[in-house]
Amino acid sequence: MISAAKRAKYPLTEGVNPWLIAVAVMSATFMEVLDTSIASVALRNIAGSMSASVSEATWVLTSYLVANAVILPASNWFALRFGRKKFLIVCVIIFTFSSLMCGAAPTLWFLLLARVFQGAGGGALQPLSQSILMESFPPARRAAAMAAFAFGIVVAPVLGPTFGGWLTDTYSWRYAFYINIPIGILSVILISRFVHDPSYVRNAKVGKFDNIGFGLLAVWTATLQIVLDKGQEDDWFGAMWIRYAVVVLIAALGLWIYRSWTRTDSLVNLRILKDHNFRTGCMLMWLLGVTVYATITLLPLYFQEVMGYTAYTAGWVVGPRGIGAICAMPIVGIIGNKVDSRKLLTFGFLLFFFCAVYFGRSNLGIGPTTMLIPIVVSGFAMSFVFVPMSTISYTTLKNSEMGNATGIFNLMRNIGGSVGISAVQTMLERRQAFYQTQIGASLTGTSGKVQQALHGLSAYAGQKMGTANGGEGGMAMMYMMLQQQALLSSFVVVFRWVALLSIVCAVLVWTFKKNDLSKAPPPGVH
Repeated sequence: MISAAKRAKYPLTEGVNPWLIAVAVMSATFMEVLDTSIASVALRNIAGSMSASVSEATWVLTSYLVANAVILPASNWFALRFGRKKFLIVCVIIFTFSSLMCGAAPTLWFLLLARVFQGAGGGALQPLSQSILMESFPPARRAAAMAAFAFGIVVAPVLGPTFGGWLTDTYSWRYAFYINIPIGILSVILISRFVHDPSYVRNAKVGKFDNIGFGLLAVWTATLQIVLDKGQEDDWFGAMWIRYAVVVLIAALGLWIYRSWTRTDSLVNLRILKDHNFRTGCMLMWLLGVTVYATITLLPLYFQEVMGYTAYTAGWVVGPRGIGAICAMPIVGIIGNKVDSRKLLTFGFLLFFFCAVYFGRSNLGIGPTTMLIPIVVSGFAMSFVFVPMSTISYTTLKNSEMGNATGIFNLMRNIGGSVGISAVQTMLERRQAFYQTQIGASLTGTSGKVQQALHGLSAYAGQKMGTANGGEGGMAMMYMMLQQQALLSSFVVVFRWVALLSIVCAVLVWTFKKNDLSKAPPPGVH
C-alpha cells in the first residue's frame, strides 16, 4: 500500500515516484524504436536466408510501418475503452510475442505476417508512453520528462544499426528480433508495478468503435506508405497503379479528415488542431521527421555506398551521434523550464544546419573520424529540438486531451520520416544518374588527362589480371570511379537540401506562442 505522505508528495501519480514511471514506459518505447532500426540493417541477410530479393525483403519494413501508422492515432480510443495500463501491457505482450515469431519465421510470408502484428503492438507504445509521462509530471517539470522520453526516440535509432549489425554478423539476423524478449518481459513487470490509470481514464465512457473512420485511416496510411516505398522503383506517376493509388489516397484522406473534424464520436479528434501551439508543433514535427530521418538514413548509406564500409563499420562510425544526444539530455532537462523553448528549438535547428553544411562539403578522401565532431553535434542537436518541441506543443492541452494529441503528434513524425526517406532515395538515384551523365560527357577519349589516367589504371589492372585483360580492367576501374564520384555529388546535394530545410524549421519555430510553464496549468490538467 502507498502511504498518504507519498500520495501527497506525488498527487499526479497516486504516490508513485514519476521517475519510476518514466523508466517503466521508456523500456517499452526504447524496445520498439530500437527494433525498427535494427531490422533495417538485417535486410540483406533476411533476403539471403529466405531466397528473396532485397526488394521483396523491404516489405519487412513496410508491413511494420503500415500497421504501426494505423494504430498510432487509434491508440487513444483503445486506451480509454480498455484502460490505458491494460492496453499498454497487452501491446507490449503482442510486440514481444510477435518478435519471437519474427525470429522463428520459416518463410518470408510468415515473417511479414508476424511483422504486421508486431507493428500493431508497437504502434501504441510511443503515444501511450508519451501521454503517461506528460501527465505524471507537473507542467514545470515536463521538459525533464521529455528529456527522458527523448532517450528512447533519439538514442535508439542511433544504437540500432550498430547493435543490429553486430548481432547479424556475429550470430544471425534472427537475434535482432529475439533481443526484444527479455526487454519486453522487464517492461511488463515495471508497467504492472508502477503505472496507474488516472481517474478520467478509469471513468471514461467511450462510444462505439468508429469502424468507418478506422477503415479510412487504414486505407490512406497503407496506401501512402506503399506509394512512398515503391514509387521510385516504378517511376512514380509514370506507373498507372501509382496514379490510381494516389487517387485512393487523396479520397480516403479527405473523407477521414472530414469525419474526424465534424463528428464527435470519431476515432480521432482532429479538432484538437484548433490549439495554435499543438497545430504548429504537428507541422514542425512533420518537418523534423523529414529532416532527422533523412539524416539518419543518409549517413550510414553514405559510408556504405560511397566509402565502401560494411554495415557494422558504418554503424560504429555514426554511433557517436548517441553520445551527443545523451550529453544534451540533462542540459535540456535542467534549462528547459528556464529558457524560452523557441530559443532552444532555434539553437537545435541551427546546429542541424551547420552539421548538414559540413556533411555537404565531404569528399572521397575523408577517413572514419573526419565526421566525428559533426556527427556528435547532430546528436546533441536532436535533444535540443525534440524535447522543447514536445514541451511547448502540449503545454496548453488538458490531461484528458493528451492521449488523442500524442497519437496525432507521433503519426506526423512517422509520416514525415517516411516522406523524408522516400525523398532521399529518389533524389540520390536521380541525381546520381544526372551527374554520371554529366561527368561521363567530360571524359573524352582525346583528353590527355583521361588517357594518362586510363594508362595508369590499365597498367595496375594488368598486374592483377594479366596484361591481356589490363585494358578492360582499367576501363572498368575508371567507370567505377565515375559512379563513385557521381554518387558522392548526389549525396552532397541532398545534404544541402537538409541544411536548407533546417533553416526553414528555425524560422517557423517563432510561429509558436510563448508559454510560461511556471504559471498554473490550464483547467483540467490536474
